[in-house]
Parts: sequence; structure tokens; C-alpha cells
Amino acid sequence: MSYWVAILGVAGGVAGIADTVPYVRDTVRGNTRPHRGTWLIWAVLAIVACLSQRADGASWSVIMTATQAILTGLVFALAIRHGEGGMERRDLVLLGLAGVGVLGWIIAREPVVAVGCVIAADLTAFVMMTPKVRADPDSETLSTYALASAGGALAAGAVGMADVSLLLYPVYYCVANAAMAILIHRRRAALACPSRETARGHRNPSARVTPAWPGPSQGESRA
Repeated sequence: MSYWVAILGVAGGVAGIADTVPYVRDTVRGNTRPHRGTWLIWAVLAIVACLSQRADGASWSVIMTATQAILTGLVFALAIRHGEGGMERRDLVLLGLAGVGVLGWIIAREPVVAVGCVIAADLTAFVMMTPKVRADPDSETLSTYALASAGGALAAGAVGMADVSLLLYPVYYCVANAAMAILIHRRRAALACPSRETARGHRNPSARVTPAWPGPSQGESRA
């Protein structure tokens, strides 16, 4: 059992590295524009989650959160120059709410409550980024969120026991990133589809548009 737990823990860490590499690459190239406020929250929370899980006795499953703590810090550093957002009133309000979540983690003595505060703050970061994703889904790297979801699933498997305080964050991490990957995919598909009017025109190519004024008949001069 411990053998598989170790493998899943290391695999979760590898997935954490794999999901960040394309994001960093796309950010440097200018294809991806990370939201500064979102990645600031994620960088802080990754550190918080790592310390929390370690304090609760996590072993191999902490590899994923430790990896994320380092890599999200790197993305935030890149976002300062290559990103967008983070200083609007809405962003500042959400940053304040995330700060309350971090404060709740520090104050809470119960591990489940502490991790719950981390998750609430993390969800705030997702909410902060969602309008940008809906308006411009190409400004995010889809594979990053898909691989992050897989990393969360592997980290959950690496817990190796039915402990809610240890399972809560990796399971949430898996589900939240999967939801973001689906949103990006669906928004890209929606924006790539032709409008209904265009589609109707393709379905009925014989339809004609009657001109507002009668044009010259055949044989008549336009002079």
C-alpha cells in the first residue's frame, strides 16, 4: 500500500510541474495573460495548503502542494509583467475576501475548518479570473488546468487513508481545475461557432435578400 502511495505522490508532483511548463511558455510568448490577482492568491494559498497538510501529518501527498507553492510563485512573478487585472475595485474586494480566508486558516484550530478556509479563498481566485476566461478563453492555457486536475486526483490517491482533512484540498483541487478546463474549452467552442444567422444562411443557400429599391432590369443601362 505504501509503495503505491509513494508512486501517486511523486506522480502528483510531476503533474504539477507538467501543468505549469506550458503555462509559463505561453505567458512568456504572450499567448497567455495570467490574472495577477488570481495568481497572487494561488501563490499564497499553495504555501498555506502545503504547511497545513504537513502539519496534519501528510507525507507523500504533500509533494503536489509543495510543487504548486513554488510554481505558482513563479507564475505570479511572470504575471506582474505579462499579466492583466488585479487592481480593479472588484479584484480588490475579492483579494480582501481571500485574505479573510487565509486569516481563518491561521486562527482555526480544527484542520478541516482550516482547509475549508483555504478552499474558500481559492474559489475566490477562480471567481476573479472567470470573467476574463469567458470574454477571452484563448488568454488561458487549457492543458494547464486539465493536467492540474489530474495532479489533484493523484495527490488524493497518495493520501492513503480516509482522512477528510487530508483529502479535502486535493479533491477540491481536482474538481475546480477540471471545471475551469471545461469552461475554457466550451467558451472556445462557442466563440468558434458561426452565428445562428450565418448558419441559417448556409442551411438555405437559395434564400435571397430582396433589395430595398428595385435595381435595373436586364438589358437596362446603369447610366
